[in-house]
Amino acid sequence: MTKLLLATRNQKKLGELRRILEAEGIAGIEVLGLADVDEFPEAPETAPDFEGNAVAKARDAVAATGLPAVADDSGLAVDALNGMPGILSARWSGRHGDDDANLDLVLAQLTDTPDDRRGAAFVCAAALVLPSGEETIVRGEWRGTLLRARRGTHGFGYDPIFVPDGETRSSAELEPSEKDAASHRGRALRALLPALRDLAKA
Repeated sequence: MTKLLLATRNQKKLGELRRILEAEGIAGIEVLGLADVDEFPEAPETAPDFEGNAVAKARDAVAATGLPAVADDSGLAVDALNGMPGILSARWSGRHGDDDANLDLVLAQLTDTPDDRRGAAFVCAAALVLPSGEETIVRGEWRGTLLRARRGTHGFGYDPIFVPDGETRSSAELEPSEKDAASHRGRALRALLPALRDLAKA
């Protein structure tokens, strides 16, 4: 069984990768999270883009544990805010990981934005780094529009105000399997599947 470290403490992200691997029939990989390994110093997210932050986190994880590692960096790019909060999505309100405060600030910033200009995209870059130094970096995007108030209880972050293109439900109203199939993170992780299949066979 090959151990693969997903460099996150977010249990929902761990569940998402495990479900995708299972759905794709990839056996032989045990997905671990940061809570399953000894703590190590994580470098701050200082890259100017999602890809740079993702690969830096994966490199740190490999260097500290010797395990192959996947890391992602994701966020919400709002058209009317010139692509922000972008890489600052998790700390948009000034407090890292305060989902409610971040979401409230985006809603407040869009108060006067008409419905036809509330386009946005969830963006995810994911990086797989192997102990050999081999790196695979991919990107997934999920377009939609932003509501004026929260709807739904699934998901996290900005999910309750994001309605994907072609949907009437918010991302937070989708079942986990539906979100996995369509989301930015699901798209990015599936783009890693060829490399993960190779890892499972190694």
